[in-house]
Amino acid sequence: MPVPRKPLVTRPEQPSGLLDRYSYVYMVGSSSRRALYTGVTANLNKRVYEHKNDLVEGFARKYKCHRLVYFETFEHISDAIAREKEIKGWRREKKNALVELINPRWKDLSEDWFRVRMPTGPSGFEP
Repeated sequence: MPVPRKPLVTRPEQPSGLLDRYSYVYMVGSSSRRALYTGVTANLNKRVYEHKNDLVEGFARKYKCHRLVYFETFEHISDAIAREKEIKGWRREKKNALVELINPRWKDLSEDWFRVRMPTGPSGFEP
């Protein structure tokens, strides 16, 4: 029986204290890999859920970018915003290379984070 491999990337935990809040730069892609969206958020779990369930209009929804293929964690939102702008300025080939550094198969890094189409609670989000 083969030994299960430990995933390279695990689900980020949201810090408990207001001052300990992290920010994230992330990329979500379509299943065909033709579309790739780069964004920034203070709550990666919630934002990925929104992308998976088409809850926000825009590029990612229009092009069915439902798969989390890359993310980085930052202590300060200003650093995350600067990194997002940097990545958005790159050519597609460079973005692809960045994804492939940690995710060479372009797997959905969040595939086991949620049940499919979870009912939402009063806050509109239920992890």
